[in-house]
Amino acid sequence: MAAQKIKKGDRVVVLSGKDKGKHGEVTKAMPKEGKVIVSGVNVATRHRKASQANPQGGLERVEAPMHVSKVALEDPKTGRATRVRFETRDGKKVRVAARSGELING
Repeated sequence: MAAQKIKKGDRVVVLSGKDKGKHGEVTKAMPKEGKVIVSGVNVATRHRKASQANPQGGLERVEAPMHVSKVALEDPKTGRATRVRFETRDGKKVRVAARSGELING
């Protein structure tokens, strides 16, 4: 099984779309679908009718999944977008930021 390049809890930068340039944390990773949910990014607004569960109704804002190719990992050193490289350090396979060579915690 191949290791994931972007995981839950990672800080990412949005590369394309209406939220281009925004930074956020991955709240959910869906590797089978190739999608991620990033906090505060790609927010969809739904009009909800009043119900017993939600008597007020109104606008509901939800973070929608976005394709993993639209985000890149944030470099821990510079805060800019970077690609991910895998290396073996101390007998363990670890993720490394290609831009700075910095170890990505996880």
